[in-house]
Amino acid sequence: MKNKNKKNVEQPVENQVEKETVETVNNGEAVNDGEATAAKEVAETDPLQAKVAELEARVAELEDLKLRQMAEFDNFRRRTNKEKLELMTTAGERIFKDMLPLVDDFERALSAMSRKGDEATGDEAIRQGIELIYNKFIAFLAANDVKAIDTTDADFNTDLHEAITTFAAGEDKKGKVIDCTQKGYTLGEKVIRFAKVVVGE
Repeated sequence: MKNKNKKNVEQPVENQVEKETVETVNNGEAVNDGEATAAKEVAETDPLQAKVAELEARVAELEDLKLRQMAEFDNFRRRTNKEKLELMTTAGERIFKDMLPLVDDFERALSAMSRKGDEATGDEAIRQGIELIYNKFIAFLAANDVKAIDTTDADFNTDLHEAITTFAAGEDKKGKVIDCTQKGYTLGEKVIRFAKVVVGE
């Protein structure tokens, strides 16, 4: 009798162990199913996230390209406007430059007539006529922003002067313009002919 009771007592314990084992297995399957579902969702989401990241990178690239092109166009516009302004300012440079020898001839003629003016009154009348033309021509050049470079007691400046020779003229004249053999001229801020000068040393 004792053996039978012992068997009956042990049987529910075994059934309980089996039941717990089944439940554990079932719970393990439930856990595995949950992980599989989560993994599947991640797998489905990853391509979308990758596509979004790719599109965002492309948008950033296009935005950068647009900014670069805008900057390049702005630089091009400024450069073009500057070139147009310079062209307008110096458009007549060649014409005025070719006229400068005429000014030189006028000045030589006036100088020669001044030396000869005492000999004949007729020469004085001619001198005055030429001087009138000369003054009008100088006024025309000035109206077009063509001006002579001043060399009187000026320091030698390579941006304005061209030294044709040097002359020993004392310490106080060192580096200064002693004489000007040909006037120089500027058109606006640009030198169109350098002044040919003798420099003290």
